[in-house]
Amino acid sequence: MSAPHPMTYEAFLAHATADPDVVGLVLKGSHAHDGMPTRHSDHDVYVVVTDGARTGLTGLDGFRSARLDLVVVTVTEFDRLGGWERYAIARARVLLDRLGGRVARMVAAKGRLGVAEASRVAAARLDAYANSHYRSLKNARDGHPLAARLDAADSIGFLLELLFALDRRPRPYNKYLEWELDRFPLTGWDGRELLATLGRITGAGGTDVQRELFGRVEAAAREAGHAATLDSWGDDLALMRPAAPRRDL
Repeated sequence: MSAPHPMTYEAFLAHATADPDVVGLVLKGSHAHDGMPTRHSDHDVYVVVTDGARTGLTGLDGFRSARLDLVVVTVTEFDRLGGWERYAIARARVLLDRLGGRVARMVAAKGRLGVAEASRVAAARLDAYANSHYRSLKNARDGHPLAARLDAADSIGFLLELLFALDRRPRPYNKYLEWELDRFPLTGWDGRELLATLGRITGAGGTDVQRELFGRVEAAAREAGHAATLDSWGDDLALMRPAAPRRDL
């Protein structure tokens, strides 16, 4: 729902807090990330209400204006939110918690993948990353530079999901990637160096840069127990890996 609305963010918070059916208010988006809001940023708020609530605020679910973006959910629905919303909740700010800390615990839980879930996501994204990486190198080898660059760009999304899954975290949105790596580095990775490498790959699709990065990813993935996914690529790994150092006789 999109419409003009005179209520300010502060006024809405006061109105929602006065409603006894509202048990949680959670701020997500730019305003939940220090240093990220601009003059164009609205306030994105989850309004968590009791299961079976009859408050009139439920009618504002999906409301959007230049000032406010509202999602009204029950406690059960908020607990089940995941997928694309998971990162947004993981870095959200709890403004109201009438459940004795339960809302805060649900928010915190979104930021940590379970061991089995992380392993499953990592295996799937590793294979997808390897596939796009291989196609990029093959297209470059066969004289298809545009296809090579497009495949290289495709590989980055899978790579980021893989790296964050290996760290048992949801992948941040591209807008917050630099912010996330600066404040919460990935284990074993230099954030600035990684971002610079991704910039070179997306900018030019350089095959040597891609191979060097794959070499590091392969080592990390094998250490995390994903050797079978990599080994399924068989002899194609030779194209994907960094070139072996020359040994002049």
